[in-house]
Formats: sequence, C-alpha cells, structure tokens
Amino acid sequence: MHPFDTATELEPIAAGLVRGHTEPQWANMVGPFGGITAATILRALEVQPERVGEPVALTVNFAAPIGDGEFEIVTEPARSNRSNQHWIARLRQVGETKTTATALFGTRRDSWSDTEAEAPVAPTPEQTGPQKPSEFAPWLRNYDMRIVDGAAPADASQARAESTTTLWVRDDPARTLDHAALTGLCDVFFPRVFLRRGGFVPAGTISLTIYFHADHRQLRIVGEDFVLGRARANHFGGGYFDQSATMWSRGGALLATTHQIVYFKG
Repeated sequence: MHPFDTATELEPIAAGLVRGHTEPQWANMVGPFGGITAATILRALEVQPERVGEPVALTVNFAAPIGDGEFEIVTEPARSNRSNQHWIARLRQVGETKTTATALFGTRRDSWSDTEAEAPVAPTPEQTGPQKPSEFAPWLRNYDMRIVDGAAPADASQARAESTTTLWVRDDPARTLDHAALTGLCDVFFPRVFLRRGGFVPAGTISLTIYFHADHRQLRIVGEDFVLGRARANHFGGGYFDQSATMWSRGGALLATTHQIVYFKG
C-alpha cells in the first residue's frame, strides 16, 4: 500500500465507529502530522454507509496530542437534507478526546462558476527542482516539495517582513490525488512565524479548516501531478497567528482554500 493509504487505513468496529493506528513515518515534533490526522478523519467520514455527496468543508480542532498507537474515531451525522449533509467526528485514545471535527458533504451540481482568486505566477516544478530532504520531522519525507519562494529561514538574520511561501508539492511516492490526500497537502506549510522571526519558534496548529472547491472529477484530472500552494499569515499577536493558503492545479484550477489558527511562543 502507498504510505498515505497505510496511515489512513481504518477498521470498522461498529456503526459510526472505526479504529486506526498511527504510523512512525508520519510523526511530527509532538504526535502525528496534523495533515494526516485531518485526512484520516475525513476518510472515516467518507467510508460511512450513510454518507451522501462529496467533501465541501472540513474543520479539525486539535484538542490534545495524539500518542503513538491505536485510536478510534466516532462519527455522527448531525443533519441531512436534499443537497448537503453535516457530520460530527471525534478521535479518541484510551477514552480521551484528542481531536474534534465537523464536516460538510454536498451533492455538487452544474451551476455558474467563477474564480476571483488568482493563481500564483511561478516556474514549473521541473524548473524549480527538488529540495534537499528535510530532517526537521519524519512526515516531511512523504512529500516532494519544491519551494519557489519563502523557504524556512536558518536563523534570525533571515527574518522577513512578510510571511508568504509558494511551493509545488505532491505525495512521494506519487499518488493519484483525492480529497483525503488534498487534505494532507493543505497542511504542509511550516508555521508562518518561522519566516517572520527567522528560524524555529515553538508553534502548533489548534484549528484547521479546509474548503474543497474541486470535485472528484477535477482531482482525477490532476492525477499524480504537483499542486501549487501559496500560504501567508494575516495577524500575529497574543500568542496566536492565523494562516491562509490556496491550492491550485498546474492548469490553474483552484482546488481548495484553507485557514488555520496556530499557537506560538515568543
């Protein structure tokens, strides 16, 4: 199995209850990479027999660190109507809630469409070239990331006046894109405070929201290709900052927008 599918593999236990297991190669500084946790929760919702439609929005709240080993995800359909369906999920370990989530699934239909956001102008991933593998955290080795601008600084002398990073990214080894994999890609950006302060600052995402603009047909067109992402912060203060990002196909289709609130020290 692909490492992503191994990490998000779930065993049905009962109605609305599945069991999973953390994987060492997806470890972060504390617990697993948040993107793989969010992807696993989305997968737990996608496999529910009563699920209707495709993912439209997902919010994941990281309430406490997830320990190594088994976990269970409890899912509950909160409300359904003809066009959308609302879900609530909780990830638990040893009876303790570690992560909560809400999700919206919907039946997409043909309608007028337009994209006001503009895709970043960037050299191709082939022109950008691969990056040296990072030893910062194991999960980074699961992605082929090619940074166009806004690489993580080495020290305070490289602090910047703004926090934008633009990069190409895909699973490594390559994998056909789906909504769960896109969920993981939305969280690959290092904390924006690193750029502003110059170097490592203790930080961690508390809440992550993803809005999916692409359906399964559009993701199938992307296939195993790179996705172009751009992230930036809007405000730092009181020990928190927010981070917003857009994710684009090589052809210029907006696949997802994502927002998160991050805790930091210093």
